[in-house]
Amino acid sequence: MELPGQRTAFCPPCYLHHVRQKVARTMAEGHMLRRGERAVVAVSGGKDSLCLWDVLATAAEADATGDAPPLLEAPPAGVYLDLGIGEYSARSRETVERFAEARGLPLHVVAVAEELGAGIPEAARSGARSACGVCGLSKRHLLNRFALAEGYDVVLTGHNLDDEAAVLLGNVLQWDLEQLRRQRPVLEGRPGLVRRAKPLVRTTEWETAAYCVVAGIDYVVEECPMAEGNRHLVYKDLLARLEDRAPGIRSAFHRGFLRRLQPLLEDQLGEQSLAGLQPCARCGAPTTGEVCAFCRVAERLAARREAGDGAEPLSAGADPHPPAGPPPSRTD
Repeated sequence: MELPGQRTAFCPPCYLHHVRQKVARTMAEGHMLRRGERAVVAVSGGKDSLCLWDVLATAAEADATGDAPPLLEAPPAGVYLDLGIGEYSARSRETVERFAEARGLPLHVVAVAEELGAGIPEAARSGARSACGVCGLSKRHLLNRFALAEGYDVVLTGHNLDDEAAVLLGNVLQWDLEQLRRQRPVLEGRPGLVRRAKPLVRTTEWETAAYCVVAGIDYVVEECPMAEGNRHLVYKDLLARLEDRAPGIRSAFHRGFLRRLQPLLEDQLGEQSLAGLQPCARCGAPTTGEVCAFCRVAERLAARREAGDGAEPLSAGADPHPPAGPPPSRTD
C-alpha cells in the first residue's frame, strides 16, 4: 500500500493500523472527543463514513480490553439521513444497515422527507436553493437536531482531506472570509448547537477507499446523482492533478491554512460572527433571522402544496438548477 504523499508504504495489516493511528492522533490533537462523551457518526454508505465508523468501533473494542479507562465507553452509534433520492438512497441505506448489523452497531435513521416535508429532489424543485444547497442545509440542521434530542455530545463526520482542500480552494478563489473562518476540523458547540468534528481531515479519499478494500467493507461507490456539475468536484479534480505532479501538496495547502491563516481569521471575525444569533421562531435552532433557513424551505414546500402544485418530484438524477451551492459532501 504505497502512499507517495507521505513517502511510505505498508503491507495490508499494517496499513489498517496506520489509518487507525492517524485518525486517533487527529482526534487527540484536535480534542475532538473527550473521555466519557457520547459520540454519533454521520454515515452515508460511502467509503469515508464507513471507514470512520469502523475505525472508531475498532478503537472502542481495543479500549474495552485495556487497563486504562476507555475513551469510548461503547462503540459509537451511527445516524443515517435518508435523502429520498430514489434508488441511490435506497441502496445507500441498505449498505449502512448491513454494515451496522454485521458489527452489532446501533444505527438511527432519519428521513429528510418526514422532517422537511419532501425529499431532496422535490425540495430542490421549490427553487429556494440548488439540490446540493438544500441537501447540505438539511444535513446540518437534522444532524444537530437529532444529536440534541438524543443527548449526544459530538457529531463526527467523514469529511476527508480531499473534501476539505477542495472547499478551501473554492473559498479562497471567492475570498469568502466567513466560510474560511468556519473551516476548522472542530466546530465547538454552544447553546443549541452540538460540537461537530472531522476525524478524517488528514486522511485522503484514496486512503479511506483502500482501508475499506483491505478491511472488506462494502460501500456505495457512485457519487450522488444530483451532484453532477457541482464546482466542488472541479476543485477536487484540479487538486488531484496537482497532487499527481507534486505528492503532498494537497496536505501542505490545507495544513498551512489551518496553522497560519485560520487563527488570524478567527481572531478578527470570531466574535462578530457570533453576534445576533437568536432562536428560530419555528424550531428554536440558532439563526441570525427570525426564521431559520431550514424552516423557510419547509414553509415554502408547504405553501406549494396548499396552492395545489401537483407537479411530480424530480427523478433521482435530474436537477434543473445548476448546483453552485455547498459541496456535495455525503456527510456534511
